[in-house]
Amino acid sequence: MSQGVTIVGGGLAGCEAAWQLARRGIEVDLFEMRPVRGTEAHTTDRLAELVCSNSFRSAELTTAIGLLKEEMRRLGSLVLEIADRHRLPAGGSLAVDREGFARDMSAAIESEPGIRIRREEVAELPDGLTIVASGPLTSSALAERLRAFFGQEYLYFYDAIAPIVAAESIDMTKAFRASRYGKGSDDYINCPLDREQYEALVADVLAAEKVPTREFERCVHFEGCLPIEEMARRGRDTLAFGPLKPVGLVDPETGRRPYAVVQLRQDDHRASLFNMVGFQTKMTYPEQRRVFRRIPGLENAEFVRLGSLHRNTFLDSPRLLRPTLQTHARRDLLLAGQLIGVEGYIESASAGYLAGLNAARLALGGTPLVPPGTTSLGSLVRYVTEGTRREFQPINANYGLFPPLATGARLRGREKRLALASRALADLDAFQREADADVRRAA
Repeated sequence: MSQGVTIVGGGLAGCEAAWQLARRGIEVDLFEMRPVRGTEAHTTDRLAELVCSNSFRSAELTTAIGLLKEEMRRLGSLVLEIADRHRLPAGGSLAVDREGFARDMSAAIESEPGIRIRREEVAELPDGLTIVASGPLTSSALAERLRAFFGQEYLYFYDAIAPIVAAESIDMTKAFRASRYGKGSDDYINCPLDREQYEALVADVLAAEKVPTREFERCVHFEGCLPIEEMARRGRDTLAFGPLKPVGLVDPETGRRPYAVVQLRQDDHRASLFNMVGFQTKMTYPEQRRVFRRIPGLENAEFVRLGSLHRNTFLDSPRLLRPTLQTHARRDLLLAGQLIGVEGYIESASAGYLAGLNAARLALGGTPLVPPGTTSLGSLVRYVTEGTRREFQPINANYGLFPPLATGARLRGREKRLALASRALADLDAFQREADADVRRAA
């Protein structure tokens, strides 16, 4: 008879892990502390709530995150199944209706008879087979327990949330609809800026009052999610070459490419809400309203959510984890999600998948699996578990983590990335067959 598994954390990683265990006939106790104890970023008590962007980023195989999505689909991911169900127009990206996504994720987990949801805070490491996927907003009590258990201090950085605007409050006589590079239909709302307007915006961002950092906390930003004021501080044109780059866009009013452009992406199924792409910020709420309403088209913007800043916590995983996501210190303790230094929704869910798969194999008396290093999942796992790494920072899936193609392959750019994707999906087949064997037996 197999033993049950305890999962701490009802985010993307925890839910994916629970689902994979339940598929294999393993009983799960899933602990989620909300609403008994809230966090500084969540607004609901739903499982798998998306607290930052509603974008799961590129859906194309020319990107490692697009490949990771395809790998997860083939591996039977609940997160990808429901994300695809709630897909919104977003050009070449996968964006979802965040409310519908969290609603259906919660419903799927709550209706699974093999999963017992327990709404309470976990302050001690449970005995027996356990997956800790408590995320970047791990409670202070559990964080302290983990720190004491592993005998080291946490690393941490700050993450910022972008504002959301009511669509009806956007002045479409100044803004226009289009997608960069002609990908998809007119999925984005674009607010064009000439050089004078752009430089005024940068000056406003730099001068605006910011939320202060507490003295005892070290402020380290993840490079893939920098606040706009941090980017502006690095140089006058940093934003124009970053989230405000106008490449591939033509303002229909002037017939020319704007100097810069603020893009807004659909955030809900009804297209009533749009989030400001790349506008993570730590400006105070009054300053956000003042500064962002100077952007052409947003003069009368109604902000249904303003940007905010919160601490993201992660462990020095290369020192702590095996490639199976088991800890070196305790074979029956696995870690998953952003806590181990994978950055991004799908990356977090993929770590949850692997932890759930291997916890199930341990519960059934089997041997844990390691995904092929040539896959997007495998390359990501290798990055967060490779003990030779001196300095560790969270990372997104990217093709730079992949082993090179066979000697003699002289491919570049798009062709090279597609060849890496083709190799990955071919190598995934054997892993998938072995991973799904327990699913077939459970059925």
